[in-house]
This record gives sequence, C-alpha cells and structure tokens, in this order.
Amino acid sequence: MSPAPIRLQQLLDFYEADPNDAFIIYALATEYRENEPDRAWDYYQKLLQEHPDYVGTYYHAGKLLEQFGKPDEAEKVYREGLKVSRRAGQLHAASELQQALSKCLGLDYEDE
Repeated sequence: MSPAPIRLQQLLDFYEADPNDAFIIYALATEYRENEPDRAWDYYQKLLQEHPDYVGTYYHAGKLLEQFGKPDEAEKVYREGLKVSRRAGQLHAASELQQALSKCLGLDYEDE
C-alpha cells in the first residue's frame, strides 16, 4: 500500500475521532484536492462555515473554485480571507490572498 492511502486512512480515523478539528478537516481537503476535488470542496465548505477563522482555508478554497470555473465565488472567498487573515495578523497569508484575488480579477500584470 502506498503512503497516500495510508495517510488518508489515518486522517479519516482522526476525523472520525474528532470531526471538529479544523486542522484535520484542512488536511483532508488537501489530501483530496488533486484527485477528488469535489470531495475536497466538501471539506473546504465545512471549514468556511464552521471554522471561519482558519486562515489557511481561503487561498486553497478560492483556487479550487477557480478550477471549478467559478471566479465570482472565488473572489468572495479571497475577499473574506483577506479580512480574516488581516484580523488575525497573518500578513503573509493576506499577501498571498491579495495576489490570488488580483490574478482572479485579471489585475495580475506580471510577466509569466
């Protein structure tokens, strides 16, 4: 068995033991993001609704919404994340969210 399924099973066991642990929910969303984005979104939604102060959620939830072709929803998530991260004093996260928001809005002028 490869490490990914073992890690996923461990996370699911942790989640079953404590379904309100924001870090475990975030870890599950991250684990599912690549291969099962719809399932990842379920966990991101849970974080956004039940743990709105968990700053790490906003960037990845916004990116996933962009991947789903929902830039308007992504914009809302980025904007809320900016408020939350600034309130928490997490300026690095705020900077990343601002960059993601600018790119989402087509305001990213960097040469790629």
